[in-house]
Order: sequence, then C-alpha cells, then structure tokens
Amino acid sequence: MTTLLWIILAIIAVLILWFIGVYNGLIRLRNRTDEAWSDIDVQLKRRYDLIPNLVETVKGYATHERELLEKVTQARSQAMQATSPEAKGRAENMLSETLKSLFAVAENYPALRASENFAKLQDELSDTENKIQASRRFYNGNVRDFNTKIQLFPNNLVSGMLNFKAREFFEVENEGERETVKVKF
Repeated sequence: MTTLLWIILAIIAVLILWFIGVYNGLIRLRNRTDEAWSDIDVQLKRRYDLIPNLVETVKGYATHERELLEKVTQARSQAMQATSPEAKGRAENMLSETLKSLFAVAENYPALRASENFAKLQDELSDTENKIQASRRFYNGNVRDFNTKIQLFPNNLVSGMLNFKAREFFEVENEGERETVKVKF
C-alpha cells in the first residue's frame, strides 16, 4: 500500500513539475513577445517624431500641396492611435502610402531635394524604416514561437486552462505594400 502511495505521489510531483515548466515557458515567451512589441513601438514613435519635421520642411517649399500634407498628418495621427497589431499594421501601411506620395511630390521641387535638412530627414526616415522592419521580424518570430508553444500538445492543455491566447502577427496587408518606402533623390 505504501509503495502504491509513493508511486502516486511521484506521478503527482512529476505532473506538478511539468505544469510549472510549461507555465514558466509560456510566461517567458509572452514576455519576449511583449518586449518585441515594445521595440516596434519605440521605432514607430521615432518615425512619428520625424514626420512633423518632414512635413514642415516640405511645407516651406511646396505651399500648394496642403491637401497631401494634411493626409500625411492624418495618417500619422491614426497610426499613433492604433493599438492592436492588426490595426497598427493597417494604419502603418496607410502612413507609408502617404509618405510615398509626399516623396513623389517632393521630386517636383529641386530646391527641396537640395535642402540639407530634407536630405537629413530622408536619411533618418530610411534608417527608421529599416529598424521598423527588423523590429517587425523580431516580433513576428516571437509571436510564432509563442503561438506554437500554446498550440502544441500537451502544452495546449495548460495554456487553455490558464487562458493564454494566440498573438497576432504584425505584417503588411498586400503585395503592393510590401515594397519599401523609397526616399532617393
């Protein structure tokens, strides 16, 4: 009888240790995913901070492009207000499109293209776009790992009991938007 009791206690102990291991692994991956999302936020904030300077620089040279400048400002505002990865992705894609339009219009103003301030802002924006792309890859890799862990058996038993939910990927919406913002002059 005592042998059977020890076997049952050993099985219970192993199950508890397994449960703790799975739980800690899920927490670790969730925290990495949150950290990766934070990295994206940092880069997007940098992008948002550059855009008003860029708009002001263009405004000085292209005063009759007011509608386009308002669209850029509005797209920036919408992107800043988005919270979920899906909403943030849509808003960021819209912002990228308006920035492409802004740079296309800027090509019509040789003095603007020659402006040192405009060139510097272009370089900083290009660098920021590269950092956003790297942050997006890092985040999506962490989301992949987290989602895989919570969906695999027997981890899905623990994740289901503890209400761990799959995360959304942060991605562009269609093939036309997969192109990078070109800022060459």
